[in-house]
Amino acid sequence: MTYTAPPPTASAPPARILVIDDEPQIRRFLDISLRAQGYIVALADSGRAGLAELAAHGADVVVLDIGLPDLDGHGVLRELRQWSQVPVIMLTVRDGETEKVAALDGGANDYVTKPFGVQELMARIRGLLRTRIAASDAAMPLFDDGHLHVDLGRREVTLDGEPVALSRKEFALLALLLQHPGRVVTQPQLLRELWGPSHQDDTHYLRILVGKLRQKLGDDATAPRYIATEPGVGLWFVGV
Repeated sequence: MTYTAPPPTASAPPARILVIDDEPQIRRFLDISLRAQGYIVALADSGRAGLAELAAHGADVVVLDIGLPDLDGHGVLRELRQWSQVPVIMLTVRDGETEKVAALDGGANDYVTKPFGVQELMARIRGLLRTRIAASDAAMPLFDDGHLHVDLGRREVTLDGEPVALSRKEFALLALLLQHPGRVVTQPQLLRELWGPSHQDDTHYLRILVGKLRQKLGDDATAPRYIATEPGVGLWFVGV
């Protein structure tokens, strides 16, 4: 059995970009521009909708407008930083130093002032993705016991040499457990990481998800080879 950090991967699946902006023309413009670059794009027209989308489906980069109608960009950033470290680029019509400092101090990774050139925004997105991929490749473990092979850096899972098709949530759950080798990850932590802070009591979500993951890994809940349950507490990865 091995459990090591793999070398950096040369290829990666398309990045998912979440755009949170209340201006229809900006959303449409970014949707077309980002898709033309090969990205997967999700759109939200309010802060709450953006947080829900991020919690449900995740993202590799968030492009976040400060001037939102329900919860402004600073509020959105504050909430998502409680449970996510996804890179965030803030958009605003204000060009003052105070606004930039507030955004960066609040946890934003970068800042673009409207109106902006699409090439500038694309370059900033690429820069954040490169940084994130490099950090992920250095930190993502590789697990192999001769039966199950998991390469988190490459997002590859095989069972007896055959690819295992995992959903985004199934892969995220497996990654969370592998990133905490030898210890229980609590139910609230798993629910918060996978669905967001408003779902910390929705344990049935986790029960259904882990059941599907176990089935795809050929695991047995009564005699777990990979994913074990600590009743009333959480889950842990047995194979490490």
